Amino acid sequence: MEVRYSPDPVGFSLLSTNELRKLFLIENLFAKNKIPMVYSDVDRSITGTAVPSGKILTLTAAKKEMAADFFTERREIGIINIGGKGTVIIDKKKYLMNNKDGLYVGKGQKIIKFTSAGSKNPAKFYFVSYPAHKEYPTSHINFKNATPRKLGAVETSNKRTIYQYIHPGTMQTCQLVMGLTELEVGSVWNTMPAHTHQRRSEIYMYFNMNPESIVMHMIGEPSETRHIIIRNEQAVLSTSWSMHAGCGTQNYSFIWAMGGENQVFDDMDWIPMKKLM
Repeated sequence: MEVRYSPDPVGFSLLSTNELRKLFLIENLFAKNKIPMVYSDVDRSITGTAVPSGKILTLTAAKKEMAADFFTERREIGIINIGGKGTVIIDKKKYLMNNKDGLYVGKGQKIIKFTSAGSKNPAKFYFVSYPAHKEYPTSHINFKNATPRKLGAVETSNKRTIYQYIHPGTMQTCQLVMGLTELEVGSVWNTMPAHTHQRRSEIYMYFNMNPESIVMHMIGEPSETRHIIIRNEQAVLSTSWSMHAGCGTQNYSFIWAMGGENQVFDDMDWIPMKKLM
């Protein structure tokens, strides 16, 4: 497990492009038969993936970083599959995960395993975990049952559908909120005007992009913005004080996950366009 420490706004302003990428960008995800993970000091999130190909992968706790006997001893997890059919095994129960299906795993589940229906088109499980102080039931979310919210317009190049998987309207969690956003053809902005949310951090994972395409993901304080170039199936960390917005060279999808003090989706501090620099 890789550990990341985030800078404050003053330290952030001094970072080079390579330093920004090392601190905020997660590049090496979705490796076959591995479970790469990044632990961030921002709300103590863990971001990872599992791509089982002919093997069963088991999610275990990193002893040094987590000091736990099993992964969800003091944590909850949100999982979304962006690959072929697969199964997540929670203790003795199996959850069939089709493409874009989600799963909430509550605190206290000792055995978590990942399998694929076939090795030619393996499942690609993306997960984000935050600390939890109370147990809530594990819940499977079919993509068709995710709550859709249509936002934006063609005129502003951000016509999109936000699918809410794990949020107060569908289930109780300690602090995790998670979903998936899909932009329509011709739309490239994932949010603008941009915003911050002081009461929680957020993680974006971009996918459904061509190899030649990129997203210019903007972070930083509104008065001193920076950008990170992101490619397909890469994730980016966002602190509570930083704005976050992205513009791509094509339409794309991304999974967003949040953790912190408030779970209300619309709890955002919007930034007027004239204040961006």
